[in-house]
Amino acid sequence: MLQRHLSAACAAAAAAGALLVAGLSGSASAQPSTSPASPTSPAAPSAAESLRTAAAPPGLLAALQRDLGLNGRQAQRRLANEAEAGATAGRLRTALGADFAGAWVRGAESDTLTVATTDPADVPAIRARGADAVVVDHSLAALDAARARVDRAAAHHDAVDAPVRYVDVRTNTLVVQAIRPDAARSLLAAAGVDASLTRIVKSAERPRPLYDLRGGDAYYIGNSSRCSIGFPVTRGTQQGFATAGHCGRAGSSTTGSNRVAQGTFQASVFPGNDMAWVATNANWTATPYVTGSSVQVAGSAQAPVGSSVCRSGSTTGWHCGTVQQLNTSVTYQEGTVSGVTRTSVCAEPGDSGGSFISGSQAQGVTSGGSGNCTSGGTTFFQPINPILQSYGLTLKTTTTGPGDPGDPGDPGEPGGTWSAGTVYQAGDTVTYGGAGYRCLQSHQAQPGWEPPNTPALWQRV
Repeated sequence: MLQRHLSAACAAAAAAGALLVAGLSGSASAQPSTSPASPTSPAAPSAAESLRTAAAPPGLLAALQRDLGLNGRQAQRRLANEAEAGATAGRLRTALGADFAGAWVRGAESDTLTVATTDPADVPAIRARGADAVVVDHSLAALDAARARVDRAAAHHDAVDAPVRYVDVRTNTLVVQAIRPDAARSLLAAAGVDASLTRIVKSAERPRPLYDLRGGDAYYIGNSSRCSIGFPVTRGTQQGFATAGHCGRAGSSTTGSNRVAQGTFQASVFPGNDMAWVATNANWTATPYVTGSSVQVAGSAQAPVGSSVCRSGSTTGWHCGTVQQLNTSVTYQEGTVSGVTRTSVCAEPGDSGGSFISGSQAQGVTSGGSGNCTSGGTTFFQPINPILQSYGLTLKTTTTGPGDPGDPGDPGEPGGTWSAGTVYQAGDTVTYGGAGYRCLQSHQAQPGWEPPNTPALWQRV
């Protein structure tokens, strides 16, 4: 929680196991079909094309180069590889079912995707998609269930000295990060979690709220504190923005960075989650931009572990790092927040609520963390899709996705259960144009992202 008080003013070579851009594009864009493709049919868009990685703005690319030690070409290739890896991981998650134990990318250009499974028989299928395969003891579902038990125990047990819990897919363990290891052991005992699932990491980090209509712009709450806009949104004809719940409560008034009356918090949750939204008055217009660059938000497809992610906040501007763990739990002094994403991006007071974005895809709003942007630190963000889903909001994006919205086109007459504006989670199923599809990556649907048009997000079943 980064708010400031004013007083503080996959067709890559299997032998190599690497998902290079060219190979990723081929593998990840493959559309299952029951009949041979027509030689005149247009090629399905790659994941990088669907998620518009080539449209990443200079400001974001410059921050990637500075914070991750990349050159311009590497930054571009990294974004494209991460888009393709996300689609491939989504397909493999569906194929492996209960055996799936997580996925992550690595390498300066994120050119290697690793997928973990509990069943050795899955290895050929993983390698056939161009990914490295790792056989582990515990499924992702089992580790997530253990983390949920620890979270429930934390509600009745002092967890301030064991403030961070997350599933580390790279080590196939539930990690408890603790100032005092005995506090972690006590919490795990209270939760009744098998020790074989867990790993205790000693750390001096004590995440805290950093209290302090473009994403990242400053706004003020009740003339007493400052936060940052996450992402502009709409709800019907009402315009506004998503931000962190700890920044304000329902009914709190806001003013913009120019100190002009702006809006009112409509709903807010903190702790538990760290989400809120503000409805603005008629003087403010939602745009698909993040401040500090010309970045345009094209959607909200969730980036996989290891992906680059950049943050814009009203105190420190643009900073980048990588996604370390998804679905993390962190205990602040005010209580536990679950379902946040842990990153290596730095942040400081006043950055709270600001935009986290990967390429052109909105990821979430800044929650809290430790450290600063001089010495470095860890920052957590509240994912954007649960905010959109909880409050019935529509992310403000560029006008269309890669397809032609409303065109009955090749897939047959539109229709079915798929609906623009709905937040879909990986594994959800819909119908469209007489066919069934399974969601590969969590995202909010939008016109132009119909299932037949976005094989990076949907697989025909």
